[in-house]
Amino acid sequence: MWWNNSCFYHIHPMTYFAAPAYNDFSSPPTPRLNLLYETIGQIRDLGCNALYLGPLFESTSHGYDTVDYYHVDRRLGDDRQLKDLIGHLHGMGVKVVIDGVFNHVGRNFWAFHDLRTKGPESPYRGWFRGVNFRQNNAFGDGFRYKGWEGHESLVSLNLNNPDLRNHILKAVQWMIEDLAIDGLRLDVAYMLNREFMAELSAFCKERRDDFFLLGEMIHGNYTDLVNGKLLNSVTNYSAYKGLWSSHNDHNLFEIAHTLSNQFGEYGTCRNLSLLNFADNHDVDRLASQLKKSEHLYTLYTILFTMPGIPSIYYGSEWQAKGRRTSKSDAALRPPWHAIEQKDPTLFRHIQKLTEIRQDNPWLATVPYRQLHIQNEELAFIRQGPNSDIVTALNISDKDKKIKFPLPKAQTFNVLAGRGRIEKAQGNEITLAMPSAGHLVLSSG
Repeated sequence: MWWNNSCFYHIHPMTYFAAPAYNDFSSPPTPRLNLLYETIGQIRDLGCNALYLGPLFESTSHGYDTVDYYHVDRRLGDDRQLKDLIGHLHGMGVKVVIDGVFNHVGRNFWAFHDLRTKGPESPYRGWFRGVNFRQNNAFGDGFRYKGWEGHESLVSLNLNNPDLRNHILKAVQWMIEDLAIDGLRLDVAYMLNREFMAELSAFCKERRDDFFLLGEMIHGNYTDLVNGKLLNSVTNYSAYKGLWSSHNDHNLFEIAHTLSNQFGEYGTCRNLSLLNFADNHDVDRLASQLKKSEHLYTLYTILFTMPGIPSIYYGSEWQAKGRRTSKSDAALRPPWHAIEQKDPTLFRHIQKLTEIRQDNPWLATVPYRQLHIQNEELAFIRQGPNSDIVTALNISDKDKKIKFPLPKAQTFNVLAGRGRIEKAQGNEITLAMPSAGHLVLSSG
């Protein structure tokens, strides 16, 4: 399917387009989405051919507190502008996946407003979890309800309710048939009702057999959600953690173990296409997470040559920094115009890696095979239908010569990176690797 040939670019719309922090629900739509017409050229130059747009629909603040599933948030624009933008992106060869926030809504969600107004007489009482009129909540509504992870500003939906499910499915139908989206990323999919997800999956596939369903999954067994009845992919948080911490600890055994466990000969995710990322809107920016900036290059080299689907979070190609605090994620989500674009070296490195991905789409699915591992050295091979690709890394502060055996005698050439082939004899190869060196080799 198309997602296996994709490199995603991830945008958090509310902050990317510098929308006001709160919706006044009275201002006319402001066409901030149109900024993307100015920036999509650079996204395509980077080599990304799929766009993941965070929450777009009418909400109170950050987008995950939905008010109306059927209309674009007025702070971003209107429905027609989004439809035209998606059409433009398709014309540039870019697929579009948007957020589906179906686990919870904001307190201003129209049906919850009805419940607050009418109390027990509201026909929408059954749309929400844990409603109890014998108790009160922090807002003094005269009833209790379940909030997402205890946050009463986010009202948990009762996805067992058939009327609610029908309301959501009709909204998804509009997104597919009118807006022409190519997929949905399901927010907090790890806690979504499984029966609802199965119904949603069948509903979407009836309308488009190549519709992409991606789930947010932070922990657990990925095969629970990625299967023929539920989702096509989930977010690979296990590899995310291993990528940065193995670099910071100078212990590549960590990420090597993760990759072998997921995608090796007996890997639990060997036949899955997981979404791989170095950072996103919920975690510290990679340039702030890594102790050494030169490790940005080795880390992205792994990200783009390991099994799965690579994703870039906006601005990280320019080494944007930011850490979350106990009270705010704002530093992770700056406006696009606030991101400094000075040194293009990392941009060009990622650009070369996306080119390699486009030339070798099988990298998404063929198994991972480890060739060499030391604390600061790693080499692995991906064996494709017509050529093999070897990735080699030296994350130490010293130049090194790395020697390891290959599955068979082959002639390799350098596709990208810092380093060189010093010697190749029989099925053994020796690489001259500078400090923080990284090589991608091809037998083709």
